Amino acid sequence: MAYGLVSAASIAASVLFILSLGGLSGQESAKRAVWYGIVGMGVAVLFTVFGPGVGKLWLVIPMMAIGAVAGAIVAKRVEMTEMPQLVAALHSFVGLAAVFIGFNADIERIRVAAAQAAGEAMDGFSGFAAKVATKTPAEITFLQIEVFLGIFIGAVTFTGSVVAFGKLAGKIDGKPKKLPGGHMLNAGALALSILLGIMYFSGAGIWTLVIMAALAFFIGWHLIMGIGGADMPVVVSMLNSYSGWAAAAIGFTLGNDLLIVTGALVGSSGAILSYIMCKAMNRNFVSVILGGFGGTTGPAAEIEGEQIAIDADGVAAALDDADSVIIVPGYGMAVAQAQQSVSELVRKLRAAGKEVRFAIHPVAGRLPGHMNVLLAEAKVPYDIVMEMDEINDDFPQTDVAIVIGSNDIVNPAAQDDPNSPIAGMPVLEVWKAKQVFVSKRGQGTGYSGIENPLFFKENTRMFYGDAKQSIDALLTKLH
Repeated sequence: MAYGLVSAASIAASVLFILSLGGLSGQESAKRAVWYGIVGMGVAVLFTVFGPGVGKLWLVIPMMAIGAVAGAIVAKRVEMTEMPQLVAALHSFVGLAAVFIGFNADIERIRVAAAQAAGEAMDGFSGFAAKVATKTPAEITFLQIEVFLGIFIGAVTFTGSVVAFGKLAGKIDGKPKKLPGGHMLNAGALALSILLGIMYFSGAGIWTLVIMAALAFFIGWHLIMGIGGADMPVVVSMLNSYSGWAAAAIGFTLGNDLLIVTGALVGSSGAILSYIMCKAMNRNFVSVILGGFGGTTGPAAEIEGEQIAIDADGVAAALDDADSVIIVPGYGMAVAQAQQSVSELVRKLRAAGKEVRFAIHPVAGRLPGHMNVLLAEAKVPYDIVMEMDEINDDFPQTDVAIVIGSNDIVNPAAQDDPNSPIAGMPVLEVWKAKQVFVSKRGQGTGYSGIENPLFFKENTRMFYGDAKQSIDALLTKLH
């Protein structure tokens, strides 16, 4: 396949990826944007595999087929509630690929140097090795820098993503944990990695890369272990950014322009999203990424009162009397797959002439846009789904607020308790509504392990039970 055709395909795929990112900014255009991404990735893979310098198709094509089948199986089995941990798991694959490609590139570089020193012909060497053979000493140095960065970023991304997956899936405790020495261990490992990099550039050998990779694996593990569950949405977004930069480093190593562009798009968009999320949570961007949050600075404020339960009849009576209702969905709604029941509840209330809207926190459901996707899937009208900044001031004039499976994003301790792990985080001020009903499985503290004073307030009633079953029972009681 001609280089000109490959270049044209790379430009087309890059444009499709950019259109995909742009389209994801709105619910109406998101579905079309996903198709832009699918087509762009198809073009990228096709023209890369069958492009110049790629050999051993007898091995490449079966591996692609196996990966495609595995991806299809995973996509069908994974529930929407498991999407955050799936994203984290996929980031780990990108990181590990960067590590393998980096080591392979350096092995090829060493083989080429040995062959050139011995005066051997380059017949039988890979296409990548043939490219290495034509590089100048300065270009070889740049190749080593690319290899070093690719392995380092990839290794950090791999173990960090594995830990993030474990925390999101509940397989690892969500509380922040650090080894004695904390940040100094990470700083020491980073300094030693830089020293090993200098030695590697000076010709010390591949063993420096091996030790550096081990240190980077440790940094990724220890860094994410030190970040609490409340900050996991930001962590997943930042790991997305890391995976993008790892891919860009791979692109430089392989001389693949499309991989460079794609990696840069993913890396920059992930970093921007992480920054936006930190602002939405009133977090310091650098402190979150370095594991500075997740613990308290003192004892949390004591909570007074008791949680008072209510049944479906009581909630239905309040809704029948209400004129305005705001629904706050969270991860619990996703787990119970209650979005269809919630959509039916909205339909009945609006048919009765009541104003019904949804309030969406930027990090509801552990992933930006998670709740929007679920509600769109349930055919909830876009125009009644409001962002936090658009609706927060309306709670004092609202008759009923219904919280479905949310905890941290409606926790008044974020405003009232400076010792709370989420102190300063902007939250949905549901407690200002005249009546608040919280649909919750039980009296637990939720994913991040933080107690919520909302559940103990005088105008709050706890609507215990599975969210779908509770809403279905409520539907039968409404007039």
